[in-house]
This record gives sequence, C-alpha cells and structure tokens, in this order.
Amino acid sequence: MGRRGHYLIGAPWIYLLDLEPDLGAKAKREGTIWYPFHGWEKHSVRGDHARLAAEIKDVESGRVTICLYWLEFANPDIRQAYESQGFRVISHGERGSRWDGAGRDFLRKQLTQLRRHRRVASNRLGSAVFYGASVGCEVAVYGDPMQLEDERPEYGGTARRLRLWPELHGVRVDPELAGQTARRELGFDYQATPEELRRMFGWERVRCA
Repeated sequence: MGRRGHYLIGAPWIYLLDLEPDLGAKAKREGTIWYPFHGWEKHSVRGDHARLAAEIKDVESGRVTICLYWLEFANPDIRQAYESQGFRVISHGERGSRWDGAGRDFLRKQLTQLRRHRRVASNRLGSAVFYGASVGCEVAVYGDPMQLEDERPEYGGTARRLRLWPELHGVRVDPELAGQTARRELGFDYQATPEELRRMFGWERVRCA
C-alpha cells in the first residue's frame, strides 16, 4: 500500500504460545468451549441468547463451557439462558486497554481454556476461533450472529466474513484447513525474534542486579 515504517510481526497470541508452551495442556481434551458474540463497553449486542443456547444444546455433544465477555457475564438473565441448559458459564474477565493494566492475564486465561477443550465454537468468526484452531481445537461457527448496536456497515458484517472465510463456517469444519487459515491470519510466518523486536522498537537490554 506504499506505507513506510511499518513492520509485520504477527499477533501477540503467537508470542504467548512461545512463552507458555504447556499452559493449560491436558493429556485428554474434552468438550466444547463456546464464545457467544459479545458487545463492548460502548455498545451492546442485540440477540436471543435463550434461542442460541437451545441451538447449542441440539448441536453439541459432551460438556459445554460458555465463555461470556465480562459485560454479558454480569447480566444474570444472559447467564441464566445458558445455565438453564446445563452449561458451565465462565468469563476470562476484562480485556483491558493500552492505557491500563486491566486484563493483563486475559489471553493466558483464554489459552488455558482452549487447550483444555477439544472444540471451540462461536456464532461469529472471530479471534477466539482462530486462537482455538491454532492450538489444535476443532472449529465451528454457527447460529444467529446477533447484531452489535450501531454496527458500521462499511466493515461488511457477516456477509463479508462468509465471503472471505467460507471454509470456517458450519457445525463441522475441516480441522487441518482451519489450522492453516489460523496460522495465516495470526501471522505465524511473521513472528520476530527477540533481537528483531528490540531493534524495531528501540528497546535496550537491561541488566538485572
């Protein structure tokens, strides 16, 4: 695109995998971890959680863990929609931001859960699905994608995701293809070495006494 001074280094997730090669690993992975599409601090999501929970019950076999963002987790009606189907309901907590330390362990919590589950699913293709595929989870994307309040149409919405990644939608997805797509989208081929990162960002080595 003609831009200068930009470097491709891949997603933070791939560096976490290097730092935590065994975090959450189990000899036998069981069940499905399901991530309903969530809102954020400025916009909520419109959708029928009870109907989605019923569909999950019909599709999934074995134990199901529902992982809600902290905003939805704080809503007892949303939690009840999933708990009433016998699902375990958890949250990884806040994601935080560049301006504060909240959510510092968010990705570690997510990695722990993904490595414990055989399968990851969501009603929208997003980072959780790519992360799960990158650590060997089976993948599924199905159900009502729900609607974010004031969702910007120029981003293309669900139609764009279906057009770009049709192979990752459905109740059963080719695991090898999902893993390959996840590695490409997360930028595994662009992972930088510690020395390369120090050079790019001007970091200096610090000697510890």
